[in-house]
Amino acid sequence: MKTEIKFFGIIGVFFVGVALLYGFWTARVEPVGWVALSLCAGLGFMIAFFLWTVGRKLPLRPDDDEDGEIDQIAGAYGAFSPFSWWPLWLALSAALIFLGVAAGMFISAFGLIPGVWALCGWVFEYYSGEHAH
Repeated sequence: MKTEIKFFGIIGVFFVGVALLYGFWTARVEPVGWVALSLCAGLGFMIAFFLWTVGRKLPLRPDDDEDGEIDQIAGAYGAFSPFSWWPLWLALSAALIFLGVAAGMFISAFGLIPGVWALCGWVFEYYSGEHAH
């Protein structure tokens, strides 16, 4: 987790610098920009602090071990649905929902109904059919 902590810490420092530069550049006349950039910095620091807190309680991962070997990481990274069509339908439904938010709310209804159907289908994919457990 050391790499992730450093990464989000650098993001926080970057946004602090950008917020200060933006505030100086606009003389803080336009308050939304430097406030939003400061909030982005806070988010980076918050994630880094969370990872640091969790990382202290967990054992050292093979990624952080200087003497670690590649085969220490080997193993299953997750379970993925073979030949699943549900993510496609869910993505198309989400596209319709977001288009409806941007263009007209009535379009969102056309994406909401198949979206619920696709989400339920994806969640319960392993409860029926060929890949049932």
